[in-house]
Amino acid sequence: MPPRFAEATADAMPLHVIDSAGCADWLACRPEAERAWAEACGFTGALGSALMLPGPDGRPVGAVAGHGDAAARARTRFPLAAALPGLAPGTYALTAPLPETECLGWLLANYRFDRYRAGDAPARHLVAPEGVDAPRIEALAAAECLTRDLVNIPAADMGPEALETAARVLAQEFGAGITVTTGDALLEQDFPMIHAVGRAAAQAPRLIDMRWGDRGPTLTLVGKGVCFDTGGLNLKPGASMGLMKKDMGGAANTLGLARAIMALDLPLRLRLLIPAVENSVAGNSFRPGDILTSRKGLTVEINNTDAEGRLVLADALCLGDEEDPDLMISMATLTGAARVAVGPDLAPFYTDDDALAQALAQGGAAQADPVWRMPFHAPYEAMIEPGIADLDNAPSGGFAGSITAALFLRRFTSPGRRYAHFDIYAWQPKPEPGRPKGGLGQGPRAILAALPQVLDL
Repeated sequence: MPPRFAEATADAMPLHVIDSAGCADWLACRPEAERAWAEACGFTGALGSALMLPGPDGRPVGAVAGHGDAAARARTRFPLAAALPGLAPGTYALTAPLPETECLGWLLANYRFDRYRAGDAPARHLVAPEGVDAPRIEALAAAECLTRDLVNIPAADMGPEALETAARVLAQEFGAGITVTTGDALLEQDFPMIHAVGRAAAQAPRLIDMRWGDRGPTLTLVGKGVCFDTGGLNLKPGASMGLMKKDMGGAANTLGLARAIMALDLPLRLRLLIPAVENSVAGNSFRPGDILTSRKGLTVEINNTDAEGRLVLADALCLGDEEDPDLMISMATLTGAARVAVGPDLAPFYTDDDALAQALAQGGAAQADPVWRMPFHAPYEAMIEPGIADLDNAPSGGFAGSITAALFLRRFTSPGRRYAHFDIYAWQPKPEPGRPKGGLGQGPRAILAALPQVLDL
């Protein structure tokens, strides 16, 4: 179950959140025994520090969490969550208000991926502080936890069939409609590149199409659902294949975002498209040198079968574009070049729309979901034009790999389309407060915060 706020009860322990500058003043106002205990334990309000406050019988009656200084807080997404490991399991109530992102960080710090491991980890519950939008924070936490779960599940249990099941479960929960085009029906309905990438796998490729809402502007999300990527005939080395269960991180993030949109009942019409495939090796694998004809009619020369994500996204983007949505967003774990450029902590995105870019940047800053705009650099268009076909799926040379991938995808949207593409990592490589190692949501909260301004909701 996604983490939720606790009910306010008499036995909830008060939690004081004290920064470094205010620690001495706070201690001076505490009872003598409590002050002596805190001083003996060396509590200074440093970020990540925590101290249980004992009552007369030695049992804890409250706690204090260090909030550090501004410089320390700037170095972590959820500063309060850093103190959770030092708090005893139980239920806590804040004694002073904090930003809603800190409450979200607390909930996310209680996330556990326990599908393959028995036993309950001790939880630290938080009573929803007065004045915060608790249902919204819980909806954001549930969306993030869905994304993390989907990315964390290994490919043996999260192939195209299981990804379809996850989408169907979500659709049923919120009354959304869903259709799925599978196997050779992809060719019959003109999705040739999705079929080509996924046809060699044990599970048939498919296009998942979910719709929700009957009022307001139209939003189409497209998520890359490559459930495992061997690289195809351009086989990845073993070291590069180890994390490829996360190559459906774009799909996982769009499913999480869709969940939040539906849970919050936003007044818009949502469409979610997920091309779900596994890029495998068999006698019928697509090959380097092949030329594929896309749904849009553009031909694509395959110069590397490991650049498959943009192929499946292209057919799905073309389908979404045909309905002329007010806004279209694609998300993918697409390029190592993006990871090298900005590292795993930032979600890079591309758009030609300055107002959309500003809204996304502001939303990311407000929601502890940082994003970074990258350029659709027109002079690089020639790099994706091989001469033998309209487009090249993997330009040689290695320069600007994230930009050329984004330029490739933009070719499958109409000129002037309000569109943004996110080239995300979707993985937390080492534990951080509120973000355990593993699958990660990157961008959905920034997008969600931008939607009211961008779509005039």
